Amino acid sequence: MNLLASALQAVGLFLATNIDDIIVLSLFFARGSGVRGTTRSILLGQYLGFGAILAASVLVAVGATTFLPEEAIAYFGLIPLLLGVYAAWRAWRGREDDDEQKTAGKKVAVSTVAAVTFANGGDNIGVYVPVFVTVGLPAVVAYSIVFLALVSVLVVTARYVATRKAIAEVLERWEHVLFPIVLIGLGVFILVEGGAFGL
Repeated sequence: MNLLASALQAVGLFLATNIDDIIVLSLFFARGSGVRGTTRSILLGQYLGFGAILAASVLVAVGATTFLPEEAIAYFGLIPLLLGVYAAWRAWRGREDDDEQKTAGKKVAVSTVAAVTFANGGDNIGVYVPVFVTVGLPAVVAYSIVFLALVSVLVVTARYVATRKAIAEVLERWEHVLFPIVLIGLGVFILVEGGAFGL
């Protein structure tokens, strides 16, 4: 397989496994609206989380299954689930705050973005590993380079979506409700889809 073909396949593979991240990242942008450094935090967090997904995929592909047993992937769902419960608790606790404080932007932590990105990467790992096992090292390198380049495109796209006037107004008004619901839903989906706790 030549490098150009690998690069084109990598684009398709990345889009298929990461298109759902646009929703989560858009909510992060809504959460950090008006706060200095939000884009930088989200970009860095996305790179850290996706870098960990890529590293885990490569390690599992080369036979390091003791590093990340397949059955452990389902339990990644606990990360967004717990973050969502915490966000819901904070939103409920602050329900008596005035409207201005509710719509004020909140600082987005790099570690939170990275954790949610990694937790949402179980399907990525499940798809990337078989591909990495069947292609040679040059193709794996090409895939990795394309994936890392597309992370920026994903973040820019999510920022674009979150800043469209109609969408931004909805996100600004409902972010404190949508953010925990999406994280909790994502966590439950990952747990159930992976069969964690015998679900």
